[in-house]
Amino acid sequence: MQHIKNTDSKNENLFAIFTNLFSGLFSGDQPLKTKLKKIRGSLLIVVGYLLSPLCWWNDLVFNLPVAYGFGYGMSLISPKFFLGGTIAGYWLSNLVGIIFMQLGAGDVLQNQDQPRNFPKELGMGIATSTAYTLVILAIVHLKIVDISAFIPTEQLNTYLSGN
Repeated sequence: MQHIKNTDSKNENLFAIFTNLFSGLFSGDQPLKTKLKKIRGSLLIVVGYLLSPLCWWNDLVFNLPVAYGFGYGMSLISPKFFLGGTIAGYWLSNLVGIIFMQLGAGDVLQNQDQPRNFPKELGMGIATSTAYTLVILAIVHLKIVDISAFIPTEQLNTYLSGN
């Protein structure tokens, strides 16, 4: 029951954050351009959160299907590209999520039009996503998590052998 209570508390905190984000959008003291920027930023945060490693259920619903589809697309070029393409697709989906959250937070939290340092934001997103993907790869490699239910061993061996 404690796990359920913690989950409810996290959902309440997330709800409070989004309530605070949207409460200022409908007040009359901001110009339309600022409101639209905050709406765009809020949408980027939501989509980024769903794609990022911060959302505990996103892998099953979003990232793994995207990664599998990317790997499948790469395997059309060469069957040996399936595993690498799947890993690259997983990394890219996490990277996009982290960058969307960073860009969205900049839109929502910055009160003034300040210049953005996009190369720095991109670098931080790449580093964070790469570190997270390497941790997941280590967990799979050490067989802490078994992926054979998602990618059957015989199918994986077929893609790796190129037959």
